Amino acid sequence: MDSILNNLKQEFKQGTILNKLIYLNVGVFLLFSILGVFSFMFQFNLSPILNQLYLPAENSRLLSQPWAFITYMFFHNGFLHLLFNMVWLHFAGKIFLQYLSPKQLLSTYILGGISGGLIFIIAYNYIPALAIYTQNAQALGASAAVLAIMVAIATYTPNYSVRFPFIGIVKLKHIAIFSVMLDLLSIPKGNAGGHIAHLGGALFGYLYIKQLQKGNDFSIGFTKWINNISNLFKPKSKLKTVHKRKKTDTQFNTEKSAQQIAVDIVLEKISKSGYESLSKEEKATLFSASKK
Repeated sequence: MDSILNNLKQEFKQGTILNKLIYLNVGVFLLFSILGVFSFMFQFNLSPILNQLYLPAENSRLLSQPWAFITYMFFHNGFLHLLFNMVWLHFAGKIFLQYLSPKQLLSTYILGGISGGLIFIIAYNYIPALAIYTQNAQALGASAAVLAIMVAIATYTPNYSVRFPFIGIVKLKHIAIFSVMLDLLSIPKGNAGGHIAHLGGALFGYLYIKQLQKGNDFSIGFTKWINNISNLFKPKSKLKTVHKRKKTDTQFNTEKSAQQIAVDIVLEKISKSGYESLSKEEKATLFSASKK
């Protein structure tokens, strides 16, 4: 058992960011599925824990659990839900990494999921057809984050062609358009909040690439923020930092004058006897002076 866990840890550490996102989603699903089994056998309620990790539409609940903006995108309400999202994440993510960096992939996933969550909350608080359900509405799933990656790479390279069995060659832009239109048309047919969240993720993916093409990369600031957060949890180095005392003006001018005298002596020797007459030390002095 220990060797299996060690192998999984090693694969997770060595895997790409795409693999890590998939492992994380699958790991969370397995963990809470197992907890669900124990919940059934020992008759304890798992819902209070899950409700703290899903994204609520109600503002009062949201203020008490802001972390849900992140956690909700790693939970799924069934195996098929997980499978569908991971297949599409792997498909779109592999193409994404052919053109853009792993950090940009992670940023698009997280920020796309957050954007989907924001649109979900806005919809349930301001659209009359949904407002009556706000109190009990919750979002979960990686769909908004995955669609953000899909639309982002389709916007970046719209004519990238993919061959599907029984269908033939399809351009990436057509896959993205079909996915967005399917969510849009599915809003009145059930899970309206989920489909609206997907559209929020798609919108972020499109805007991110459009800004990237103008030279504005949202992922840079986000990556710095993530690094700053992660550095808080890294053990501090025990090595002491040695600070050199700054030279005074007198010391600096004295050293500079001495160096100039040494260089003048070398230059005078070159003028009399040529460069080949210089010793190794004299050549080093000349080379050092030329770098300053």
